[in-house]
Amino acid sequence: MIKIVDRQPLVFTIADRCKTCYTCIRECPAKAISMQNGQANVIAERCIGCGNCVKVCTRKAKSFYNEEQQVLDLLATDPNVVACVAPAFPAEFKEYEDHRIVVGMIKKLGFDKVVEVSFGADLVAMKYKEILQNQKSKKFISSDCPAIVSYITKYYPNLTNSLAPVVSPLMAIVKVIKSLYGENRKVVFIGPCIAKKTESSSPDHVLTFKELRSLFEQKNIVAIDCNPVEFDPPLGGRGAVFPISRGIINTINVEENLVQGNIIVAEGRENFKEAISEFDNGYIDDHNLELLCCEGCIMGPGMYSEGKRYENRAFVTRYVRKKLDNLDYEDWQKNYEKFKDIPLDRSFLEDDSRVKAPTIEEIEELYQKMGKFEEQDRLDCHACGYESCREHAIAVLRGLAEIDMCLPYTLDKLKNMVDELNTKNNKLESVQQALKQSEKLAHLGQLAAGIAHEINNPLGVVIMYSNIMLDEVSPDSPEYEDLKLITDQALRCKNIVSGLLNFARKNKVKFTSVNICEFVNNCLKAVIIPENITVDQKCYLSNFNTSIDEEQMTQAITNIIKNAIEAMPDGGNLNIELSNEKENLKMVFVDTGSGIKDEHMDKLFTPFFTTKEIGKGTGLGLPTTYGIIKMHKGKINVESNSDPNKAQTGTKFTITLPQLNEL
Repeated sequence: MIKIVDRQPLVFTIADRCKTCYTCIRECPAKAISMQNGQANVIAERCIGCGNCVKVCTRKAKSFYNEEQQVLDLLATDPNVVACVAPAFPAEFKEYEDHRIVVGMIKKLGFDKVVEVSFGADLVAMKYKEILQNQKSKKFISSDCPAIVSYITKYYPNLTNSLAPVVSPLMAIVKVIKSLYGENRKVVFIGPCIAKKTESSSPDHVLTFKELRSLFEQKNIVAIDCNPVEFDPPLGGRGAVFPISRGIINTINVEENLVQGNIIVAEGRENFKEAISEFDNGYIDDHNLELLCCEGCIMGPGMYSEGKRYENRAFVTRYVRKKLDNLDYEDWQKNYEKFKDIPLDRSFLEDDSRVKAPTIEEIEELYQKMGKFEEQDRLDCHACGYESCREHAIAVLRGLAEIDMCLPYTLDKLKNMVDELNTKNNKLESVQQALKQSEKLAHLGQLAAGIAHEINNPLGVVIMYSNIMLDEVSPDSPEYEDLKLITDQALRCKNIVSGLLNFARKNKVKFTSVNICEFVNNCLKAVIIPENITVDQKCYLSNFNTSIDEEQMTQAITNIIKNAIEAMPDGGNLNIELSNEKENLKMVFVDTGSGIKDEHMDKLFTPFFTTKEIGKGTGLGLPTTYGIIKMHKGKINVESNSDPNKAQTGTKFTITLPQLNEL
């Protein structure tokens, strides 16, 4: 019978300590840990109490039900409590050569009697021997490890009847204690096992060695203050080797014969699972199984200091050797005869905790979500805590795991996020540069508008009077050429002022509806295009009509086309593409010219900035274009590369305008 008590789960997670390393998932043989919202939680109904997760968690995020206070309360109210100590104690208390010191310290806590569990192991071992000899046709699985029993009843319920129908050594010694010292005696088990806390309705409480040492510390109990005391009867015999590998075989003194023998020993979380699976599949069902969930009880999760496996084994075997050398066999035999007929039979109930496996189609669908399209994408890297990608996928479909636990998937996801972030950062940087440029150009525009306003009036007077004087002077007069030069240069100044006004957005926009494809064709016809330059115009428009100031926009587009042609003196390609983008018109001009140097990019729309030779440009073409586009409430963007080592050189102008269909 399983002990059922109203308390917190046997094993649980301390949330603020868990760092989701998946180690506990990897080490849990029952896969009884659910990963939800980045938190590894133990599923109580699936847990077998093996304590592997407690052992491997370096942050102590996994803990188990503590009974220290209940035991202290019991000792304070009852002077007749009996402690029974597991035979693994020599591996725990290595610092004491004399086992009687440990017994004395336990008694000082308030226990009336301290008994060895190993005598119960003697009784159980003989029961096993009887079964093996009398029922040779039926093969059994050892039932002394409560974690193994729980694993089989939960995950191999069809093998429940194969469990040896024998109580554990602990349950046997409790029966002996009740018979010898009285049925009303309270019993506390002390050992290395967490699963013992839920094994049966007896004993009354279970302390791990960790908890025992904690009680010693709370009560300031040290060896020097305690009198060495021998265990209370009945003393155990060969059953003291039970906590190490092949404990049952050694206790019943059965020789292992690889040819004639029919007992297979397996221990540790992977080995015992493999043995059970092969037994279930019929590969080794002609053998009896001696199984331990831990690598021997000497490596149980309740050990205070785990130590090394073979060192722990050596301490136990030394103790057993010394014990058997000094054992009063006559007294042991007397006790054995007295208690050998105590009922040690036991039955088990199925506790089927298996979950229906998902279909192959469901697993494949999940693989697709995780980017595992081909077999070679399923790496089985174990980083998620599961043995294979398939196990992880099944756990996800059962709600026990999360997709993000897959390291390759998470890394790909992170890479995509980084790439997306870089793209957004580049866009943000571009927007910031555009904003800085807009602010700078706004200030320059205000300045230009002021200058243009102040210059326009006196300039008009100069042009008017110079023309009057030019009309009054004969073309043959020496003064005619001088007056003509004054008139031409004054007109040039007027054009510059006009460009400044356009840049400063002081002119009004006169919208007219045009077919934008025909409009761009007309702009191309207005420019002389050399034979070594090819122009490719593509229209992907769903709406050809838009409203613009045809005269000003012609100036803007021809400026861009002229600049592209001038950037390709040795020939090249000019590609023009028109398309709709939501409710906007998008015009893209891409040339294969020499490109614009990086240090010039932020000066493109600055008035009077030019890279052309003196006399070949005023530096107002692009600023004027910028002003015209802004007057149309549009945007202009420039991308360029002047380094042939990076990619094809050239410049790309992108103009985006609201597609106004009505005036």
